[in-house]
Formats: sequence, structure tokens, C-alpha cells
Amino acid sequence: MPINIEYRGPADLPEIIPVFPLPGALLLPRGQMPLNIFEPRYLAMVDDCFRDGHRLIGMIQPDVAHSPKNSDKPALFRVGCVGRITQLAESGDGRYILELTGVARFKVVEELEVLTAYRQCKVDFFTFVDDFTARMGEDEVDREALLSVLADFLKANNLKVDWEGVESAPNEALVNALAMMSPYGPAEKQAMLEAPDLKTRAEILIAVTEMDLAKKRTSGDPPLQ
Repeated sequence: MPINIEYRGPADLPEIIPVFPLPGALLLPRGQMPLNIFEPRYLAMVDDCFRDGHRLIGMIQPDVAHSPKNSDKPALFRVGCVGRITQLAESGDGRYILELTGVARFKVVEELEVLTAYRQCKVDFFTFVDDFTARMGEDEVDREALLSVLADFLKANNLKVDWEGVESAPNEALVNALAMMSPYGPAEKQAMLEAPDLKTRAEILIAVTEMDLAKKRTSGDPPLQ
């Protein structure tokens, strides 16, 4: 999804952003994430994003393991990814259907005390300055191993994909799309998000998938539905 504004580095992004805590959600630079917004606080967040002009939302996972039980404000992981709203539609029943396009990962410096119903954080993008360069490190990815484990996963779960499209996708788009669509839990998603480079992210995805396939073969679990 093309973006109408060019983000060349951390200085092009605001220091304070609204954040949307969502378990299992993984947004990566230049990846696309559809969202169905219906809670009043997040409807207000989207409205404010357009009112302020930046159209940016920070996707981040709640860190349930380090949060009080039944907390309505769970702790957050320290790393998330900011995305720009590149599509928005009104559903007619009060919801927003939108798509975020990933810009860059961030590290949470601190969560702010705010009057808004949604949460806001002061963040640092400089740790992930390479995110602003498209296709950084593509040549280091073991594409053959990635396609091999993808084929095994599809076969084990009786799934089909447009293989011609898969084979023609650049390494960055392929790795990030597969990571974002992967059916794994918050810990695995966070590990892929925090990977220092594209090669490591691909390696984590391959390893997690291989472990999942081995577990299914041992336990005889049914394919994913």
C-alpha cells in the first residue's frame, strides 16, 4: 500500500504516539494490517489521528505475564511498530474499517498520564533506524529454507496459496507478510518483531514453524481449520 508521505528517518515521526494494545497482533515496516475499530476509545483515537494530521497508530502487544490479573490497563511490551492509516471506511453501524501500513518499529520510553481514554507513549525510533530503508538485508535471507518450510506448513494444514505470487515476492515482503500472518502466539510474534534484522526474523519464523510441525507430527493434532 503506497503512502503519500515519505518517512526518511526518526525525525520525521512524532515523539508521542497513541498506542493500540492488541494481543497477537504483529505489524512490521511496510506491512499491511486490517483493523476493525468499534470500542469508543479507539474510535476517538482514530478521529484524533486525523484531527492531528499524523494518521499514526502504534501497534503494541500487552505483556500479560507482567500484568496484574484482570487488569484493564495491562503492562506493555517495550517494542511495537507504528503504522499510518492508509485506508479507512465507515461501516454504517458505528465502526471504522481501516488498514495500517507499517512505518517503523519503536521502543517505549515511557507511558504518559493522559486525559484521553486511549493510551499514549513517548517512544524512540532511533534504535530501529534501519527500518526506514526498504528491503534492508534482503540478500542475507535464506529464501530456499523459508519456502521449504512454508510448503511443509501448507501441506500439513491442507492450505493453498498463490505460489506464483509467493515466488515473485521480494524477500522483505515475503518474510514480513508470512510473519504477520503466522498463527503463533504473542511470545513468538514479539520475538519476530524484535529481531534485529530481516535474516534473523526469517530464521525465527522458520524455527518456530519447524517446531510446530514437529509437535503436530508427534501429537497427531488435526490440521488448522
